[in-house]
Amino acid sequence: MTRSPCLIHRIQPDDTALMAGLMDVFGEAFEDRETYGAHRPDEAYWRSLLGGDSFIALAALDGDRVVGGLAAYELKKFEQRRSEIYIYDLAVAETHRRRGIASALIEALKKIGRERGAWVIFVQADHGDDPAIALYTGLGVREDVLHFDIEV
Repeated sequence: MTRSPCLIHRIQPDDTALMAGLMDVFGEAFEDRETYGAHRPDEAYWRSLLGGDSFIALAALDGDRVVGGLAAYELKKFEQRRSEIYIYDLAVAETHRRRGIASALIEALKKIGRERGAWVIFVQADHGDDPAIALYTGLGVREDVLHFDIEV
């Protein structure tokens, strides 16, 4: 496996171009350009989201190009003074896979989690997504759960 010299960068409120690049990577990697490209929020929305205390976005940069990243949410718990971090999306461009970028993104998120006092990071993987399942199996403990979408 060839390691990439990618820089892992925490996307800040003024980094809206990086956020757009991250959305492009997600749309391509998940084969869902409609969701990640057709109705993007405006820059004011992204600045507000990125400036808040619950959303975390990381970009893997090859030069100035976003080649991977993750979007996560910190969920503050009510039963104890602690939080959990949920990785909502994580993707690496096909041209940059198998270089340790996904693991580097998770390591950067772990550091942020420790700084925030989080006690765990959790993530979902779809049945059949063998690369994601292999990655997460190497990093954590598997729990088999059911996921339900409830209409608003």
